[in-house]
Amino acid sequence: MTDGIKLLDIDEELKKKDFRVAIFGSARVKTGSKVYREVFELAESIGKRKIDVITGGGPGLMEAANAGHAAGDAAQESESIGLNIELPFEQSANKYVEIEKDFANFSERLDTFMKLSNVFIVTPGGVGTMLEFFFTWQLLQVKKMGYKPIILVGEMWEKLIHWVIDYALKDGLISSSDFDYIYIVKNNQEAIRLIDRFKDQFDADGECKPIDKEELKKIV
Repeated sequence: MTDGIKLLDIDEELKKKDFRVAIFGSARVKTGSKVYREVFELAESIGKRKIDVITGGGPGLMEAANAGHAAGDAAQESESIGLNIELPFEQSANKYVEIEKDFANFSERLDTFMKLSNVFIVTPGGVGTMLEFFFTWQLLQVKKMGYKPIILVGEMWEKLIHWVIDYALKDGLISSSDFDYIYIVKNNQEAIRLIDRFKDQFDADGECKPIDKEELKKIV
């Protein structure tokens, strides 16, 4: 738990040129559940690496990510950012957020995720999480932002990608190159190895780039 929440200044944050990982996930997952613990542990590993994390700032897996990051970065050498959406139900900022910004609408909130994040991790979630995933993927597809990888964690996303392949790809509605942004992992260890790889590349070049198939085989 943090001593006090600071308000996010987006322009000042962007000037820092920090490497940031966004974690998307359900607000409805209960504390103590298996997936909550998994997301907590993933974010804890990110915090130990002094990498900034960005979430939707709310309960469920967003809380798990902010809480895990706080546990991993006890000295607060990196930032835990919450982009909270104002809703008539369900969501208020969780107590583990260090830097917060509230949004009245989803579009501005999504745009802020896109501006600040270098890597996107998608954990189990419902309509909101799917919106975040597909919004990110669509902007990458049409090159409205530079290369930023999407890491999908868990079986539900693997099945969704198979559905996209079976229908949208086979019918020619998307291109095979659109999948260059997508990395499917089975567990936290694979996700962290990818994050480490992209962080090293970011430190060297100031941006992320696709991982070719041969290198990817050595990582996941």
